[in-house]
Order: sequence, then structure tokens, then C-alpha cells
Amino acid sequence: QVQLEESGGGWVRAGDSLRLSCIITGHSFPISAVGWFRQAPGKERDFVARITWTSNHAAYADSVEGRFTISRDNAKNTVYLQMNDLKPEDTAVYYCAAKRGINSSTNPENYEAWGQGTQVTVSS
Repeated sequence: QVQLEESGGGWVRAGDSLRLSCIITGHSFPISAVGWFRQAPGKERDFVARITWTSNHAAYADSVEGRFTISRDNAKNTVYLQMNDLKPEDTAVYYCAAKRGINSSTNPENYEAWGQGTQVTVSS
């Protein structure tokens, strides 16, 4: 069973930075990508970023492109999300998730394992 655990959330002011971490254990299925998603109250869970497992290729939502960076530390089995220039609209619970296969990596329905989430609150 693949297990994921996020950390690093918190309360910050607009313009500040945070780094989220996602530790991955288990590896019961061949992971093809790890993604970050976020969900604000009353809204759907949205794609933020993803990194492919073998080639470390990154992709981002338009809303975070240029501000957020996803990366991976193989030795620590950890995926990071560096978030810079945070805005109040970035406020949400952030989840990391793992998927297998080649289907869309921006669709949360294609991810099989999820962490419990970490809250990010950005005040203006």
C-alpha cells in the first residue's frame, strides 16, 4: 500500500513562502507520478502541480506557474512543493497523491493514494 504524508502547511501573509513536503512509503504499485492538489472550502479539488516518477518532469496549473516549484528527493522518498509569492487565493487544504499508468495526471480521479492534507492559509 502506498502511503503519503504531507507537512509544512501553516499561516502566512501574502507574498510569503512555504515549502510543503510529502513523504511516500509503501510503493505497493508502480508510481508514475506524484501530484499536489488543493481544495478550498466549498470548492472542488484542483490540480496544482505534478512530477513524473522516472523522468522528474514537472507540470503546473496556470494559476501557480512561475510561483510554485515541485521537486523530488529520491533518497528521502519525498516530493516538495515550494510556494513563493503566496496569495490569499492560494488558501486551501493541500494534498499530495500518487498515481500509476499514463492517464491524465491533472485529473484527481486518476490518483490512487492520497495523504491526509495540510492547511495553507494566506492572509492579505
